[in-house]
Amino acid sequence: IPIENINLIQKYISVNNTNPKLSKLGEKNWKKIKKKVEKSVENIAQELSEIYAKRKISKGFSFKHDNKEIQKFELSFNFEPTPDQLEVINAVKADMESEVPMDRLVCGDAGFGKTEIAMRAAFKAVDQSKQVAVLVPTTILAQQHFETFTQRFENTPFIIDSISRFRTETEQKNIIKKIKERKIDIIIGTHRLLSKDVKFYDLGLLVIDEEQRFGVTHKEKIKSFRTNVDVLTLSATPIPRTLHMSMMGLRDLSIINTPPADRRAVRTRLIPFNDYIIQEAVSREIRRGGQVFIVHNKVESIYKFGTYLEKILPKIRIVIGHGQMRENQLEKVMLDFVEGHFDVLLSTTIIESGLDIPKANTIIINNSQNFGLSQLYQLRGRVGRSNVQAYAYLLVPPEKILRGIAHERLQVLQDLNDLGAGFKVASKDLEIRGAGNLLGSEQSGQIASIGLELYTQMINDAVKKQKQSKSELSLEDVKVNLYKIDQTIPESFIKKSSQRLSIYKAIGSLSSEEEIWDFRNGIEDRFGHLPESLSNILRNIEVKIWGQHFDAKSIEHKNEKLRIQFSNTSKINQNKLVKFLGRDNSNLIYSPDNSLILTNVAADMNSIIKRLKSLEEIFKDN
Repeated sequence: IPIENINLIQKYISVNNTNPKLSKLGEKNWKKIKKKVEKSVENIAQELSEIYAKRKISKGFSFKHDNKEIQKFELSFNFEPTPDQLEVINAVKADMESEVPMDRLVCGDAGFGKTEIAMRAAFKAVDQSKQVAVLVPTTILAQQHFETFTQRFENTPFIIDSISRFRTETEQKNIIKKIKERKIDIIIGTHRLLSKDVKFYDLGLLVIDEEQRFGVTHKEKIKSFRTNVDVLTLSATPIPRTLHMSMMGLRDLSIINTPPADRRAVRTRLIPFNDYIIQEAVSREIRRGGQVFIVHNKVESIYKFGTYLEKILPKIRIVIGHGQMRENQLEKVMLDFVEGHFDVLLSTTIIESGLDIPKANTIIINNSQNFGLSQLYQLRGRVGRSNVQAYAYLLVPPEKILRGIAHERLQVLQDLNDLGAGFKVASKDLEIRGAGNLLGSEQSGQIASIGLELYTQMINDAVKKQKQSKSELSLEDVKVNLYKIDQTIPESFIKKSSQRLSIYKAIGSLSSEEEIWDFRNGIEDRFGHLPESLSNILRNIEVKIWGQHFDAKSIEHKNEKLRIQFSNTSKINQNKLVKFLGRDNSNLIYSPDNSLILTNVAADMNSIIKRLKSLEEIFKDN
């Protein structure tokens, strides 16, 4: 294919590693498949755009700029914020001060300071007489957040409370009454907060911790908040769907990559299950005064597994916790473990979200092949939250040969061992599993037929079309053919063919002059001054952008003639055009098919762009 269309080449990624059905060149089969997918994509895009449009149209509350109180609150933070943290905090504040309701996803590893960002946003909201709801997936996390917020807001007049199944029926009724009467400023709770009987006096900010843990019905309720309430979502590994929406610009995305000072990456080992590994891992952690998480995600066999652990780990204090326990019993188990009365906590995945126990620095995950990638990543995030070296053991049955996705998933976790890998894990998950139906619960079968990358691009294009008016041309609609102009990346400039291909592909996705300049600067920083032929490729995009702006369907240069065919909706001012044609030096011919032909145009980019710009005066003022 021509170099300028190199961006059409894509890697095929399916949902479950199925091989694609190939179509023969020239046959209509491929077009039929694309047409079918296009139809479903348009429906998804329309719904996505409606959510997006409602947010953009509806006016949210515009918070005032920071005052002395918030500055005082921020100075009371016991740690030095990382540069990433400060950048995200500023972005969140700018969103809150805008009239458009905020919908920002903050992606950062466990312990990278997402909660502090949420607390500063919460302070800004309550300081201006708005209520804040913090939505979390588990009762334990609700309790932990409640304690963190209470400590952080200790010297402020704001009232904080929590609602979950740890509270009695009477307590819950009393809390709901207080929320309605604005006697509570910040309420932290599980999905109980989404119940019909919970009515806010004046909700200004909704913070969602680990959105991927909520079901479809809960998400529908959350979606209803998004049109007029500021929403801040925190996640270590967003699900592919959430990440995808952010990458497509339907939600704002912030990434915290910088680990706190002295933090070390968790050493991860994928090994067959055996007694010695468990004994060695547990005894080493306890010898250095630490604690251990052991995850066994089957309630029906957890006590049997506990008996086995007691046999191979004599004198080790083991406690069991799972979600089917009574609230008070589970709370006691967790508190006893936090206070150091036990060495090992054997539990189901209830520890997955947010538990912060600095002394626990080893985690053993049994039957790790049965977990999702982001779930494994979250579990691993329970350890290594201090400056002590932490370990994660992913155990698989020795007799089981892992293939396909299960093996790929565990391999990814072992490979992505560095700090701040949460975003990479989510991106890999997107690659392995596919984005799925961006709005519903089921994975989309459409991806398998055309591949994830093309599917993503089609949704992107469909969303763009929804956003622009019907008369507008997209950048893809503008065809540019400039003969005899070298548009290549010379081997002498970039030797590796893989690097050249990725640069060609990246150029194909540029869509504005700012992006072109940023890209040019990035290439010059890496490789040096651009050769003319590479500069020509970037200027070719400028020609396309010009064509899109002035509704030109095609721009062609051949034999010193520059031919521009405009769409019927182009806004050429007829009177200005007649005057322009009447000039002696215009070298311009008008053709009845709504084309303009410029003569004596040299075959170099500067001349072409200069002559195109000279035509701008014939267009109506917008």
